[in-house]
Amino acid sequence: MRICVVSFGCSSNIADGQVLTGCLSEAGHEIVHSITEAEIVVINTCAVKGPTENRMIETLKHIPQNKKLVITGCLPLINIERIKSETRFDGVVGPAAGQKILEIVNQVSRGGKVVSLESAEKELPRLSLPRMQASSIIRIIPISYGCLGSCAYCCVTHARGSVRSYNINEIVERVEADARAGFREFWLTSQDVACYGKDKGTNLAELLLVLGSLDGDFKIRIGMMTPNAASSILPGLIDAFEDKHVFKFVHLPVQSGDDEVLKRMRRFYSVEDFKRIVSAFRTSFADMTLSTDVICGFPGETSEAFERTMRLIEEVKPDVVNVSKFFARPRTLAAEMQSDFVQISEIRRRSEIAASHGRDVAFDKNLRWVGWNGEVLIDEIGRVPGSWVGRNFAYKPTVVKSMSSLLGKTVCVKVVEAFPTYLMAEIVD
Repeated sequence: MRICVVSFGCSSNIADGQVLTGCLSEAGHEIVHSITEAEIVVINTCAVKGPTENRMIETLKHIPQNKKLVITGCLPLINIERIKSETRFDGVVGPAAGQKILEIVNQVSRGGKVVSLESAEKELPRLSLPRMQASSIIRIIPISYGCLGSCAYCCVTHARGSVRSYNINEIVERVEADARAGFREFWLTSQDVACYGKDKGTNLAELLLVLGSLDGDFKIRIGMMTPNAASSILPGLIDAFEDKHVFKFVHLPVQSGDDEVLKRMRRFYSVEDFKRIVSAFRTSFADMTLSTDVICGFPGETSEAFERTMRLIEEVKPDVVNVSKFFARPRTLAAEMQSDFVQISEIRRRSEIAASHGRDVAFDKNLRWVGWNGEVLIDEIGRVPGSWVGRNFAYKPTVVKSMSSLLGKTVCVKVVEAFPTYLMAEIVD
């Protein structure tokens, strides 16, 4: 069959989609990159936020009627009722289906209709499964699925479940094989990377120390870590970050600068805890990149609480601030806090202020890189012809221009200009 797989959402879901495509291709199906060409369309969905779910539903509605449609990813386990009432489908399966996609596609191709909604606690797909992806430089490696949190606003736990980690040996084998195949940049990903190994008597720091001991010219980007989970392994984590293979990039979502809001969110840390972790990393890595997340308009967030969040951004000065508007999600504690809901217009106003503030802080941080000389690993083709995007040791996006192919190469550059989201550099000898 001619099959088109389209994936949305986080890096874990993108990796899941790459495995689906790899398994289908190895089984003899023809992978096409256009829905128009396909006989079967597989939509690997995301549903972390309300607007995202709405976009998924609209995408599903617009799949041509003459195409067989298989829906996978997080949406089926988060809101199957909406899928059944608003869309049509031939097959539905939860996230990280792995080789099971072959069974689903075979039944659908014979005219069957399949609904397979297993528990989110199902067995992990093998890391050795085949996968197909667009980049020949970046490899996404899920090190675990699920998390240990119970955040009041999060519905992803219904889809991904509690933490289940791969063995260190499995991850090492995957990295070694991919490094031999020419991959230069590895993204270690999960719903909360800092929870890795809690179910197996190990932790992220121990994994990184093993990966850092491997031979090879490659870099590792660490995914999102909740502050409370990172705090529990902080000394070992900072030691592991010292390794030359590890990008000095920390994604540490604070979500709010107000302790009362954090308690209502069921985030198990305080603002001071967050600041202490940031300070510990910056003491060891002064030029690290800090990325954080902020939710605007969580139920009960007062104007004063929002202002505390803005003051925290000004004080901590993250390099990246990802701003989200609060949306009540199905079967979450926050959805039951209707009496404390913030008006939509006020949520929109706060998010615009936070995003603007975040851009200003990011621009100020990037200005400090002007004049920097050093190496960047080119991992993307730029949007403008003749441009390339690389990452320096702190994972700063750095754009250079060259008519030669630079993908996968390490080049020496000098930063000549800064923008809120990237640096512009010239190649030097």
